[in-house]
Amino acid sequence: MHCCIAACVVRTRTVVVLAGLFSASLAAGAPLTLQEAWSLAEKANPAFRAVQAESAAAEGRLAESRAPLFNNPTVSLESWRGKTPQAIPPADRESDWRTGLSQTFEIAGQQSRRREAAEREIAAIGANISDARAQLRAEVEQRFIQVLALQLRSSVEQETVSLIEQAAETVRKRREAGQVSRLDANLARVEAERARNALNQLGEQLTQARAELAALLQLPPGELPEVTGELRRAAPYTLEELLDAASRRQRLVVLARREEAARSRLELERAARYPDVTLGVFTGREGPPDLRQNIVGLSVALPLPLFRRNEAGVGRAVTELTQAQIERQAAERDIAAGVRAQWQRAAQLQARADRLREAVLPALEDNRRLSQTALREGEISIAEVLLVNRQVAEARREALDAEAELRRARIELERAAGWLPTEMRDGK
Repeated sequence: MHCCIAACVVRTRTVVVLAGLFSASLAAGAPLTLQEAWSLAEKANPAFRAVQAESAAAEGRLAESRAPLFNNPTVSLESWRGKTPQAIPPADRESDWRTGLSQTFEIAGQQSRRREAAEREIAAIGANISDARAQLRAEVEQRFIQVLALQLRSSVEQETVSLIEQAAETVRKRREAGQVSRLDANLARVEAERARNALNQLGEQLTQARAELAALLQLPPGELPEVTGELRRAAPYTLEELLDAASRRQRLVVLARREEAARSRLELERAARYPDVTLGVFTGREGPPDLRQNIVGLSVALPLPLFRRNEAGVGRAVTELTQAQIERQAAERDIAAGVRAQWQRAAQLQARADRLREAVLPALEDNRRLSQTALREGEISIAEVLLVNRQVAEARREALDAEAELRRARIELERAAGWLPTEMRDGK
């Protein structure tokens, strides 16, 4: 039995050492900070880069709308040969020609409407990029906090293993002295195995969390980052400040600019009902040999809008504007409701985390110290010590999970309100 307990202690220490080496091997370089993770994601994340790429098409439409005239001028050239009959052959052959230049003009203000729509679309894309950046940073922070919480959990589990080692060592000494039973030795061995299993499971979760963060940051294959930072962060805002920020959230700016662009496109389609005027000038030379003359002329062309009045284009523009208005109004309501719901959830998690940290953990830590002393004095059994240690470990896990959940809830709250943390507002 003594050998069994000693082997149990050796195996436990070996697991702790291997877990430490495994964790160290996962981190190829220095631990990542949240700021560094944000910077990597903005440079490499495919979804964010795709949103940024949308600006190229809008900039092209804006440049096209700023051209002096929407329609290009048309150059024409005509040439023909005719035979002039004469009384005495042969008949003369002469070449006649005509060249001209024409330009189509929009007469109902289409140019300004087209420019307004392009400018508002550019503004909407700029706001959408800002909103996508905030969304990406929130997602990165969520993944970052998940890895950080699991790293802290790993420390808690390793400390739990150490506590069990100490208890097992005490049991071994007392077993040698004939003061404890075989049942107590078995309890120590089972508790050690449970602690090792918990540490192994945590290692699997930590590997998965690091892999998800690496994918979000587009790190090289096989590179699993380790992170560093604080799990708890102060909340320097009130509900009223969050609601005010929510009313100016970039998502609402995007929808407002798209609605304005849709309204400009509707005005453009309505203006397209008016016909464009085509003006042209031409010059040429034509006529019989003895009467050839140079000609200069002016042409005007105006299509009659009798059968097609652009009803289809106007209808599509009306539908687009109506959908944009509905989407903006629904977003305004949903954002405000989401902020209030997330605020209440964060407040509840805050109360839970405070109770665990300020009331439960100190009492259990005191119990752990007292139980260790009582065990050395032979006043309590190993089963009671293991129970206290288990309670301490579970309370630490609960407190850590509550802190992580609170941080994630605040991330969601700030994201719902469009609130930027200080480091993000400073552009770091």
